[in-house]
Amino acid sequence: MCGILGIFDKKDLDVQYVQELSKRMRHRGPDEQDYELNESKTGIITHERLAIIDLQTGKQPIKGTNNAYVVHNGEIYNHMKLKATELKDYSFATKCDSEVIVKLYEKYGTDFCNLLDGVFGFIVMDGDKFMVARDPIGVKPLYYGQDKSGAYYFSSELKVIEDQVEKLEAFPPGHYFTKETGFVKYYQPEWEDDKKCTDQLDLEVLRDSLIDATKKRLMSDVPVGVLLSGGLDSSLVSSITSRLLKEEGKELHSFSIGLDDTAPDIIAAKEVADFIGTKHHAIHFSFEEGLAIIDKLVWHLETYDVTSIRASTPMYIMSKYITDMGIKVVLSGEGADEIFGGYLYFHNAPSDEEFQKETIRRVKLLSTADCLRADKSTMAWALEARVPFLDRNFLDVAMKIEPDAKRPNRTKGKIEKYILRKAFDDKQSPWLPEHILWRQKEQFSDGVGYSWIDDLVNHCAEQITDEEMEKAAELFPINTPTSKEAMYMRKIFAKHFPSESAAKTVKKWIPKWQENEDPSGRASTIHEKTTESVSI
Repeated sequence: MCGILGIFDKKDLDVQYVQELSKRMRHRGPDEQDYELNESKTGIITHERLAIIDLQTGKQPIKGTNNAYVVHNGEIYNHMKLKATELKDYSFATKCDSEVIVKLYEKYGTDFCNLLDGVFGFIVMDGDKFMVARDPIGVKPLYYGQDKSGAYYFSSELKVIEDQVEKLEAFPPGHYFTKETGFVKYYQPEWEDDKKCTDQLDLEVLRDSLIDATKKRLMSDVPVGVLLSGGLDSSLVSSITSRLLKEEGKELHSFSIGLDDTAPDIIAAKEVADFIGTKHHAIHFSFEEGLAIIDKLVWHLETYDVTSIRASTPMYIMSKYITDMGIKVVLSGEGADEIFGGYLYFHNAPSDEEFQKETIRRVKLLSTADCLRADKSTMAWALEARVPFLDRNFLDVAMKIEPDAKRPNRTKGKIEKYILRKAFDDKQSPWLPEHILWRQKEQFSDGVGYSWIDDLVNHCAEQITDEEMEKAAELFPINTPTSKEAMYMRKIFAKHFPSESAAKTVKKWIPKWQENEDPSGRASTIHEKTTESVSI
């Protein structure tokens, strides 16, 4: 994982200044930094490197056979297969997975993104030409814009270029861009059309595809850990990872976080860790510690979305603990709730068709929510989070299953993600304790301890006046805050990122089909602890 920056068609290019811009995301790649300038001195690419693969010779930008160079943020999990097949006639100067990108560009031009199995934001610079692309779901962040002179800017984080361009936007997932073609949508899976999601459920195929997706993500030349909240998604990923590493005789470290030992996630994670045999670390944080980092966290996250900030706070604190241990890679469970309708509000879906449409919508919005949170709250401390549920092959299996098989009110009452649970409900060789496998969904910001959100809501209410709320639409006409907590976060965001374009990049996470629009799972009427009210 790394940070990339590219600037093109810039006539008065100042290399030293560009390096200073790149330095704004040094936290993403503290191991090495370098750049490459094109011959006309109107184009430049920079790279802030977090060394994960090929620690010795993987420095970027990486040169192709001729004059093309690449900078890449992410991982290409099938790079060895590509070297043995598509690129068998090419020689390689490094063992780095990123080098296959520039070689594929040299062989196929721009038509190669669907050959890549992995996550990425990359820039290829070929003289005065360039190509930029983002992975299918947007697991890795990428932004773009143009300045007054028409020069193009691309970067992993908004903060690098926000004050350089006139209009800033998030680079759309599943697309590539060249000056000649504009944006081209290369990723066009069948499951984007809900009417084609009619596959019969095959539990064995579903299970095996998730195991395969997890196995790919163990590719690393540095230690790997797992984020373990004790919920279904992270517990399954942890259990699979533990089994795979045990086959290699390796130990696995797992990590959970909560306000204290009574937090739902702390309790469940410890039980899972004992069951699957990981070396477990339970991290505690206080409300005061969480509150103290909000300002810096918003700067890292580049969002004012309430649910992202609530959930990112404990994740940010936990990430520092993990990197202090020397671990650079963790596997995480993001994506399952969107794929299988795991959020509690999905129980209110009025029909199979609407249920399926909402899963598709949520997956396509992951780059603005869970992927953004998982990447930026971990990469703030140079920690790479990998997400097996968002493997493109697993998505082809899971998203195309007919919605009638997925819907909880058609199967077992109020149990969400039913088919995923059934796929791993193995009595002969259990993956998880029975009651953990069927545990109620707790959104991460709830699971660390319910008082985290309650105290945060109360604090924000004390900081924001009624008069400020009356002027909310005047102060912030884009995505106008509707609660004092939202106003509190929005003011911090505006301090760091004042442009209108920056505000427009943020998408608010709002549940459907329920009266209370608070993103906490406890706002749902089916949550088992609805007596613990959530204010908005």
